[in-house]
Amino acid sequence: MTTRPTMLILSYSPIVGDARVLKQVARFTRDFDVTTLGYGDSPDGVIEHISMPRDIRYNDLDGKLITLKRYRRAYWKLSAVKWSLAALKGRRFDVIIANDVEAVPVAVKLRAKRGVLADLHEYSPRLHDDNELWFQRITPWFNWVVQRYVTRASAWTTVSEGLASEYKRNFGFTAELVSNATPYHELAPTPVSRPIRLVHSGAGLTNRQLQLMAEAVATARADVTLDFYLTPNHPAYLEELKAYAATSDRVRVLEPVPYADLVTTLNSYDVGVFLLPPITFNYRHALPNKIFDFVQARLGVVVGPSPEMAEYVRKYELGDVASDFTVDALREVIERLTPESVARYKQNAHEYAAELAGERQVEKWDRIIDGLIQGQRR
Repeated sequence: MTTRPTMLILSYSPIVGDARVLKQVARFTRDFDVTTLGYGDSPDGVIEHISMPRDIRYNDLDGKLITLKRYRRAYWKLSAVKWSLAALKGRRFDVIIANDVEAVPVAVKLRAKRGVLADLHEYSPRLHDDNELWFQRITPWFNWVVQRYVTRASAWTTVSEGLASEYKRNFGFTAELVSNATPYHELAPTPVSRPIRLVHSGAGLTNRQLQLMAEAVATARADVTLDFYLTPNHPAYLEELKAYAATSDRVRVLEPVPYADLVTTLNSYDVGVFLLPPITFNYRHALPNKIFDFVQARLGVVVGPSPEMAEYVRKYELGDVASDFTVDALREVIERLTPESVARYKQNAHEYAAELAGERQVEKWDRIIDGLIQGQRR
């Protein structure tokens, strides 16, 4: 009986709800004995899941240590770091995938036989650079963690070209782009509705300024509606959005659906919309999974002038791009939509669904991990 190589997938997230990490799990459980460590329930296919309690935080930084710039102690004192090291004590894996900056030092310390792939979902040193105090205090700490530990990984991937360029510029390593593309779905475009049905799905975060999309639809001259499917990240803000929606017969805020059901739910709509004001570095360079969800759902796509989202929309003729991040600019785009143009956008999404599917992106992880197993460090 052939012994399969071992892999640890480490993510300080609820893995069963983390679409990107689930793609890693789905791919590598085919060829590896995969152990996962993260919050919540076990993903399918792993030989073991180490479930970290939700009250064990990965971001409970000691403010005094940060002020004193005792960054090493501040990191190793994080609750999730201490807990995961204890849970993994004495374990050795052939290869480790560490998701996001906070997990990478733990992975490096575990000394995987064939190396560590650092998958960086954000440019962490500028995660909250819209908050001046955070930027002054926490950015230097993140810079230290990246310079001290993330540079010691064997390979790196990230979610957009803008993030890859910034890591290269500041820390010298080359992270390969593995976009948050959605797995292929065998669907077809649905006929365009009257009114044209717009949809947005994602996190209910205050700083995403979701009300801009609601206001644009509510005040448009076009015959359109907008449904939100939002997770309650910021409950008070979600209630404000619901209150606004109650003033319009065009806007609804609905309960989120499980990610496994999301694309098929979206398929009944016509256009996916995402206006994301670039208030942080990561927002400016966002290339989120929802754009690819819209494609797999065979929808047209309307976005703001976020460079990486706009590039996909224009290259594949998936929809339209607003001239700026205001209600007026988005309303102008919405008012240009016609049943004929939306039908064309939906057909283009159908034509390119296979090319833009997540399986193409997962192949990049496959090649990188195979190289590590074969002893080829990047």
